[in-house]
Amino acid sequence: MLAEKLVETTEKNSRQQLPNLPISTIWLISFGFLGVQMAFSLQSSNMGRIFQTIGADPHHLGFFFILPPLAGLIIQPLVGYFSDRTWMPKLGRRIPYLLIGAVVSVIVMCLLPNAGSFGFGFASMAALTFGAVTILFMDLSSNVAMQPFKMMVGDMVNEEQKGFAYSIQSFLSNSGAVLACIFPFLLTVLGVSNSAPKGVVPQSVVISFYVGAIILIICSLFTVFKVKEYSPAEHAAYHGITEDNKKEKVSFFKLLRNAPKVFWTVTLVQLFCWMGFQYLWTYGTGAVAANVWHTVEPSSSGYQAAGNWFGILSAVQSIAAVLWSLVLSRVPNNKRKPAYAISLLLGGIGFSSVFFIQNQELLLSSFILIGIAWAAMMTFPFTILTNALSGKNMGTYLGLFNGSICLPQIIASCLSFVLFPVFGASMPAMVLFSGILLVIGALSVSTIKETSSN
Repeated sequence: MLAEKLVETTEKNSRQQLPNLPISTIWLISFGFLGVQMAFSLQSSNMGRIFQTIGADPHHLGFFFILPPLAGLIIQPLVGYFSDRTWMPKLGRRIPYLLIGAVVSVIVMCLLPNAGSFGFGFASMAALTFGAVTILFMDLSSNVAMQPFKMMVGDMVNEEQKGFAYSIQSFLSNSGAVLACIFPFLLTVLGVSNSAPKGVVPQSVVISFYVGAIILIICSLFTVFKVKEYSPAEHAAYHGITEDNKKEKVSFFKLLRNAPKVFWTVTLVQLFCWMGFQYLWTYGTGAVAANVWHTVEPSSSGYQAAGNWFGILSAVQSIAAVLWSLVLSRVPNNKRKPAYAISLLLGGIGFSSVFFIQNQELLLSSFILIGIAWAAMMTFPFTILTNALSGKNMGTYLGLFNGSICLPQIIASCLSFVLFPVFGASMPAMVLFSGILLVIGALSVSTIKETSSN
């Protein structure tokens, strides 16, 4: 133990201070996040709608929501591990993975909304299997594209600017989410069909995915061409990485065993938060359809109208998150925990209110509160964690930390097979349960004790 502390002290003393980056550089590092989040938001706001449209049984809907986080749980630690050990002279360390993920995401985004358009038949095993496999690859590729943006902040941004940098990522990701969520509604207003034959996804949703794919590749290429990562020598100097560190091969299990305590306490908060949001994505459209349009039939015009309105609500959530992320960017370091807890508590109130509200306009206030929680979830966990990490295994640790996002979603989806029948097959009740989870998450913030690697 003493030897490890001496090594850690030596590394800190040999580490050069990361410079203050121009604001424009911080924006450029994160710009591609706009496109990647569009992909995630199109997926999350339309996934329940798509699968119920092609014939998925609501009692088994949780199965389709297990696959995306399962993909992220596996792929993100691998992206982190290998990108820590990658260097391409013209592309860098993280950007090669970003580029590969973006290209695959574009292809899959063009396939997913067409799951009901290849003649498989309504509720057929072929249609549902095609949709399940496609959503698996979409989430896998989106995770490959997303993770490098978070890692580049850890690599290049110093502790004073890190909170601001992750707030910018939150701002850009939520801006992308706004665009993604309102596309089906806007296209319907412009005359694009919002209905289709039974088992076929409406064109308003299909075209939204096409537009999102185009924006994703444009935004990602913008970051690829405009950002230059630190060279291996610069990166080593800034993060106190020695030649011995470079040769050292450390297993995932050893890294987890030696992870700072804050890794686990933030993970506890994440558990409750991401379980809550998983139920919103799974049952949100159905909850709005049941409470406001009084229908549970996916092929009905009322249900599809509810799907469009859920997109608008998701956009309102994202706008609230954009504005709140700007507020959070000004929160002093010593006020992070109270701001984190209050944001999650407000989100819990927003979730719970969905159960009681049967007026579509009043639901806007619910999703404003949900957006406040989302902004905090996108900002504070990564700021708190990366401040506690040294740079030598930054990518791998961030990949492993993604388990705090993916595992809760998998747990929530598995539990849904029990909870959904227990709650009387009520989708509004599942969203109410989400509110309870967010409140528990807010209370769990008290377990976090922030530390610094410097």
